[in-house]
Parts: sequence; structure tokens; C-alpha cells
Amino acid sequence: MSIFSDVEEAAPIEVFHLVKVFNEDDSPTKVNLTVGAYRTDEGKPYYIPVVKKAEGMVLESTVNHEYLPILGLESFTKAASQLLLGDIGERQQEGTIFGVQSISGSGALRVGAEFLAKHLKCTTFYYSVPTWENHHLIFVSSGFKEARTYRYWNEESRTIDCDGFFEDLSNAPEHSVIILHGCAHNPTGLDPTEDQWKQIAEIMKERKLIPFFDNAYQGFASGDLEKDAWPVRYFLSQGFEFLCSQSFAKNYGLYNERAGNLTFVMNSVEHVKTVKSQVTMIVRGMYSNPPNHGARTVSTILNNEELKKEWMDTLKVMTDRIKNMRKALRENLENLGTKGTWNHITDQTGMFSYTGLSASHVEYIRYKYHIYMLKSGRINICGLNSSNINYVAKAITDALINVLN
Repeated sequence: MSIFSDVEEAAPIEVFHLVKVFNEDDSPTKVNLTVGAYRTDEGKPYYIPVVKKAEGMVLESTVNHEYLPILGLESFTKAASQLLLGDIGERQQEGTIFGVQSISGSGALRVGAEFLAKHLKCTTFYYSVPTWENHHLIFVSSGFKEARTYRYWNEESRTIDCDGFFEDLSNAPEHSVIILHGCAHNPTGLDPTEDQWKQIAEIMKERKLIPFFDNAYQGFASGDLEKDAWPVRYFLSQGFEFLCSQSFAKNYGLYNERAGNLTFVMNSVEHVKTVKSQVTMIVRGMYSNPPNHGARTVSTILNNEELKKEWMDTLKVMTDRIKNMRKALRENLENLGTKGTWNHITDQTGMFSYTGLSASHVEYIRYKYHIYMLKSGRINICGLNSSNINYVAKAITDALINVLN
């Protein structure tokens, strides 16, 4: 009898399982619209030129591979928090805003969630319906006892269900942690307006709710770093204490380097030392200290005005391609007379689109056309290009004619 004999097999993680099946598919017409990674119009991964340049500078200047501090590379965490929150030099100097280098955005969420559960005694968290599927797993694994949801996607109108969202926040118990997508909501691609964000903040302040922003796409939603940071900066201006995870996977193309940052925003200097000490213990017990290469690459760019400008210009090029693909997909569908309305494709922002296709439509399209997408109907717009977009539109049109629901 093995000591492992009672271990049950977990369900496969959908997006990675689909990538595996896609890679094994020998169809010449196959299309991958699953995993959230940027692709060029040739369907290739994009090695951002300024990132490659900065990596060369990092390698040239590296003299050893000694451990980083447990809370990470300070030049990286400071610059990352400034990118997120703007002019916070004074707050950083006094310590009420500080960053913790993490294992990308997932690691930032995990460290932050464990801190909230263990040291602020938070038990309940809320996430949107739908949301990134890893939110639930991360927070439950971190010690939260109760997972609740707030309404977000209106299936009928394919817009944000603002009334439902506001009502669910208004009914949340005090000190509940609310996961908010900073921009480019995953998977819907729909973000609240500035006025709606103000209402969200007002409700959360009245109900004494704790914001935890997940900011994985700054600059990758609109192409404008400042615009994409507006919601988080508004909460800062309203005196909230909150946490925010940042990922540099998408906007730097550093997917496998796992460069992330967890920003703490506090209102009292007297608690900074104790909070940092406990975060240090969480990191020490989880992965001890963070990796160097990705963080130093990002730091090199953010702390050099010339390189930063080059990166921002590239972000604009990348987001413009995404917007063009949204427009082209909508136009193709409308020209084909595809059942339904398709303005939501261009109303949404960022890498993903919540198409409104059902799981049955998705399955039909995969088996007949070898086009891969999540069963929720979420697609990665970056997987579309000038060579496959009409093919994808025809497949969607066919599915809506021949699959009832």
C-alpha cells in the first residue's frame, strides 16, 4: 500500500489543458484563442525590443547571483508602485506605501491574501461573476473561510450589471475583501466608467470593505498607463487603505520570468514596521526570496526615461493591434450577417473578449474548425490575425446557426 494511494486526481486546469491539446492538433487550420499571451500578426510570440535591450544591460552588469532581500529588489518595487500610483515619493519615504516583489501577479495575490487572512483576520472575500478562475483557488488556499460573488456580467445586454454589482457590495459584511480588476477585466474586457468607479468607492467606504486590486494589464487596456491606473489612483485619493497586485507578464512580455509586485497602501506610519515584518515571514515561509532577472529587467526600463518611453511607445503599438483585431472581428461577423449583435466586441478592452458564445458553441467550433477557446466563450483577441480572422468569424456564424444553445 502506497502512502499516496488515497490521493484523488484533480481536474485539469482548462487553459493549460487546451494549450496541450492544441499543440497536439495537426490541423493546418488550427487557431489558439486560449492562453493570455500577446501574439504578432504572424501568430508568433513577441519579444519586446526594449525588453531585450534591457536584458542585455542586466546581463552585462551582473557580477554575481547572490540572494535578493526577502521583500525584493527595492529599485523594482519602488518604480512599480510609482507606475501604479503616480507621484507617491513622500508616502514611499515615510513608508506608508511600499512594494513587495512577488512571483508575478499570482504570487502577489497569494502573499496579500494570506496576510489579510492571518493578520487582519479577514474571513470573507468577494470576486466578480465571472472572474479569472485562479482568484477563488488563491484566496481559499490562503486561509479565507467564505467565498462570495458579486454580479458583473449581464448576459442579455453583454454589459456590466451595475445594479447587481452595487447591490451585492451594499450587502457585503464589514471588512470583507473585494477583489477588483484595475483595468481590462478578465475575462469580460468590460471596465466600469469613472463615475461607476466613484460609486463603487462610495459603497465600499460606507460598508468598510477592503479593496484588493488585481492589476495585471496596466497599459495593455487602453495603451495609456495613466488612464489604466485611474481607478486605483482614485481609491488612493479617497483615503482608502488597500492592497494591489501587479504583473509584468503581459505588458513586458515576461511571462515566464514571473516579475510581480504587491503594493501596500497604509494610512499610519506607526504600523508599517509590524506589517512589513509579518509580510517578511509569509514570504520566508512560502518561497524565501524572489528571483532577480525579470525584476531587474523591469527596473532597468522604469528607471531610465529613454527606455521607458520606448516601452510605452511599444505598448501603444501592441494595444492598437488588439483594437484593430476587435474592429475586424466585429466587421467580419456583421458582414456575414451573424446572428446577434456584436458591438460588445469593440466595447470591451484589453486582451480578452467575452464573446457570449455558450460551451456548446465552443465545443462545436473546436471539433469542426480546430479553433480553441475557453468553454466560457472567452477568447484572446491577440490570437486573431489577418490570416485567420475571417475563418474564425465564419466558424462562429456556423455555430450560431447549427447549435441551439
